[in-house]
Amino acid sequence: MEASLLGLIVIVALALAFDFINGFHDTANAIATSVATKVLTPAQAIAMAAVLNVVGALMGTAVAKTISKDIVPQEYATLELVGAALVSAIFWNLFTWWKGLPSSSSHALIFSLVGAGVAAGGWGIIIPKGVEKTITGLLTSPVLGFLVPIVLMFILSWVVLRRMRPRAVTRNFRWLQIFSAAFMAFSHGGNDAQKTMGIITFALAAYYNTSIEIVPLWVILSAAAAMGAGTALGGWRIIKTMGFKVVDLKPVDGFVAETSAALIIETASRLGIPVSTTHTISSSIMGVGTTKGFKKVKWQVAGRIVQAWIFTIPVCIALGWLCFQIAELFN
Repeated sequence: MEASLLGLIVIVALALAFDFINGFHDTANAIATSVATKVLTPAQAIAMAAVLNVVGALMGTAVAKTISKDIVPQEYATLELVGAALVSAIFWNLFTWWKGLPSSSSHALIFSLVGAGVAAGGWGIIIPKGVEKTITGLLTSPVLGFLVPIVLMFILSWVVLRRMRPRAVTRNFRWLQIFSAAFMAFSHGGNDAQKTMGIITFALAAYYNTSIEIVPLWVILSAAAAMGAGTALGGWRIIKTMGFKVVDLKPVDGFVAETSAALIIETASRLGIPVSTTHTISSSIMGVGTTKGFKKVKWQVAGRIVQAWIFTIPVCIALGWLCFQIAELFN
């Protein structure tokens, strides 16, 4: 029992470390556009994102329940399986952060869990419903992220922007972008922190050898705090990629991209769909860029981002499988 308790403590620490890394890895999701448009300084943007990530993380557990129950059945949960998934996801997060690539922490964790699950019990134990829900989010969120800002920019241009002087547009949307950045940070915390809540709940099911239906309060609070702390540290490498290297942004562009992405992420959170905030805001920035002209988007940089998206799934499945096999050697 003592060894199992120690193992659980290690797993919870790993999960919170993943959440912390997720915070600084994905800080760019919430603040890159507001920093790029100079609406907020990096320090102001990071502080705001840290607070609102925590607030958002406290607002629901639908996504956490998807992670803890709908990917691998709780009866197959073991601390080795959870640990393998976390080590795999942390490794991929750190590697893509080092490369400055805005990959998906969400999909890194979920598909690492799939890989570890396959190593533990074969493909037959993977729950299709949960994986299908994740794939649905993976496919639809970038598409919506690209299309919604184009529609929103068209509506704004027709109803508001054509009646305003350029200087007035910049002045007014500088203020509005602060609110859109706050909404983006809130929605990011609401979706991403829940993945850590889910994986800790899954580990608790392994430790107690029973099904756990409700996410414990201490899990919710600790995951929210870890993500907030990670966000406060910032992630400047990815901020530069997202905010400065894809397209030149103005305050109205940042407002449209952030509002569109936040609406999509918040809707997904309420439906229990674990989406990638990275995919959503990246595609929203590209969508806004195309309204300026197709050539305004730096598609070479966008291509590198898409490559990171594509590689995340197979690499993390393989890493999760490998990490579980290594864990079994020491079991």
